[in-house]
Amino acid sequence: MLDPQGLYAWEPKGLAVVDMALAQESAGLVMLYHFDGYIDAGETGDQIVDRLLDTLPHQLVARFDHDRLVDYRARRPLLTFKRDRWTDYEVPAIEVRLVQDATGAPFLLLSGPEPDVEWERFAAAVQQIVERLGVRLSVNFHGIPMGVPHTRPVGLTPHGNRTDLVPGHRSPFDEAQVPGSAESLLEYRLMEAGHEVLGVAAHVPHYIARSPYPDAALTVLEAITAATGLVLPGIAHALRTEAHRTQTEIDRQIQEGDEELVALVQGLEHQFDAAAGAESRGNMLAEPVDIPSADEIGREFERFLAEREGDN
Repeated sequence: MLDPQGLYAWEPKGLAVVDMALAQESAGLVMLYHFDGYIDAGETGDQIVDRLLDTLPHQLVARFDHDRLVDYRARRPLLTFKRDRWTDYEVPAIEVRLVQDATGAPFLLLSGPEPDVEWERFAAAVQQIVERLGVRLSVNFHGIPMGVPHTRPVGLTPHGNRTDLVPGHRSPFDEAQVPGSAESLLEYRLMEAGHEVLGVAAHVPHYIARSPYPDAALTVLEAITAATGLVLPGIAHALRTEAHRTQTEIDRQIQEGDEELVALVQGLEHQFDAAAGAESRGNMLAEPVDIPSADEIGREFERFLAEREGDN
């Protein structure tokens, strides 16, 4: 493998600020990380990253070589054309930034498009950054589509070697093999190297997984702040307001639907409640309940999805 340090470059001013922060944070910094491009049901991770960068002060610390990591033909960056010339280009930046929470406490954010190639070298490069910047805990987050109703609280699956930081949540999986991601491989390699890592996956109703679901982003954000001590009330308030609006719109769409549509959602509610009841009795196997398939629900909610995606 080529030298991982060739994949990234430090921003001297940002690095100096991190070093000053480390002088005051003897325990080390928290690093949040999330990448666009892979499964992120409800745009859970994207919503959090966007709001962090839009509302909090931040400074560039390191930048990855996107020319080596991004397949432009698979995910073509946007260029803006006005009249007779190109006027703007959206660079697919993969960056580490130093961010300040509402109290001024510093933390790191690694975000950008998911690398298409050189995953092992990328993971090794991030490990170098973690060690150089004194990261005490790395936290990743995203949404996964599941057969759950929007009328029940958003569930979480914590993973990594610090799941104790998100108590009260049990994984619904015993063992599963799923397509890999750079985010997951990074978690795996950091744990192998002895670093502390926490992953938080929100359970997003699969019938609205293609649209922004603020409830999932809010639940994940609350888990992150509880686990790390970061103070982010402004972002939480904005997500809570948006979550209320979204839930109201979903309920309106259901009420305007036919009886079959209502029955589909009720089927998921019955399954959710049966599973929750079985778990409270210490039995993970709930009584079998007939529920609609994802395809059936997807067809019923097609109009809703089209309207929301059109609005966005």
